[in-house]
Amino acid sequence: RLRTVVIGKEVTVIGKNAFRGCRKLTRVTIKTMKLKRVGKNAFKGVPTKVTVKVPKKRKRVYFRLLRAKGMRKLQ
Repeated sequence: RLRTVVIGKEVTVIGKNAFRGCRKLTRVTIKTMKLKRVGKNAFKGVPTKVTVKVPKKRKRVYFRLLRAKGMRKLQ
């Protein structure tokens, strides 16, 4: 049932299987500049059209980090 997710400013890790199988997920907003790790299968099974919004200064780093976990688009 989850459609949108906002990851707060103090989050450093997204755990394994965190959003696995969320087939209705359409938008993920990451506000933190401190994200270090995304767990295995964290975004497995989410639609390929999920849009992810990240801070501009961390876009390149987060793109690599999230792409390895199944994300396709970043803003």
